Amino acid sequence: MQCKPLLTLTLTLTLSLVGLLSGLGHAQADTPSVHLYNWSDFLAPETPREFKQETGIAPILDVFDDAEVMESKLMAGRSGYDVVVVPDDLLPNFAKAGLLQELDRSQLANWSHLAPNVMRKLEVNDPGNRYAIPYMWGTTGIGYNVDKVRELLGNNAPVDSWDLIFKKDNIAKLSQCGVAMLDAPVEIIPIALHYLGLPSNSKNPDDYQRAEALLHEIRPYIRYFNSAKFSTDLANGDICVVVGWGGSVYSAKLNAENAHNGVNLAYSIPREGAPLWINTLVVLKSAPNPQPAYKFLDYMLRPEIIAKNSNYVGYPNGNQAATALVDEHLRNNPMLYPPQSVMDSLFPLETLPLKLERVRTRTWSKIKNDT
Repeated sequence: MQCKPLLTLTLTLTLSLVGLLSGLGHAQADTPSVHLYNWSDFLAPETPREFKQETGIAPILDVFDDAEVMESKLMAGRSGYDVVVVPDDLLPNFAKAGLLQELDRSQLANWSHLAPNVMRKLEVNDPGNRYAIPYMWGTTGIGYNVDKVRELLGNNAPVDSWDLIFKKDNIAKLSQCGVAMLDAPVEIIPIALHYLGLPSNSKNPDDYQRAEALLHEIRPYIRYFNSAKFSTDLANGDICVVVGWGGSVYSAKLNAENAHNGVNLAYSIPREGAPLWINTLVVLKSAPNPQPAYKFLDYMLRPEIIAKNSNYVGYPNGNQAATALVDEHLRNNPMLYPPQSVMDSLFPLETLPLKLERVRTRTWSKIKNDT
């Protein structure tokens, strides 16, 4: 006779637990969210948490390490993402494919904080600034070990010129301590074209033969092409010169200083000009959560928020009002925040028509495999 009340109690508790779990499930389903797709380690860790605390919107982050992977995923359609970080050279293709939502500036109260000089550069790939907000930007230049370069080339080494890389006599000597390059045809080939006095984003197939010949001549002296490992190798003294990103060279410099290993690094934006690239924030036309997406974009446009992210990732942002809030050692470093005279010499990267993209890809493949 005692088992009946026990059964009743058990059934009651079970039903209560089911009801509680069901309620939690509905609560989680009702929690607004925004789905982000970003480069790995390219967002301050506290930003998603603080955004959720303030707005009640839960950021769900997915990451990529390769822009081609991101491009393929988005081009396949219905990715489920709301906000994506997109390199500016990919914007024209994405816009043409109908992937991007034209920005509703009425939902972006902090739009006025954006830097006019960066916005003008961005217009090359986003005319009228219709689709994209600049997030982080940077340059591709020359990172080098001051002491090793001086030892091999003397005190007058042309560290402020692409001659350091493209003059055979220079790179042959530097190969003794290790020269590396980004594995990035969209950056290296435009640099070679620009050095030759040709349009950096040339539409003439013959120009790519000239760039190939230039790179072929110096290919034996390049230790490797890799966009991921050069920062560590530079900091450790395993290589002495790299054609790489300013922010990554800056990180290598900090790591070397913290290690007290005697490696003295510097970064040069060559006087002939160098690529400027901008990683942008966009809202996909297929975004399942457009309103939370705009909340997130406007949050990232706040000077104090984007400054915190610059401090974390080590790159300048596109927010003029945020500059004073960026750590002093970043904002006062010309390798990251170059003066206007240098900004004027920078050229944007562009996606080429498909036929010429294939030419550029084949050219790069031949250079890399030419050992």
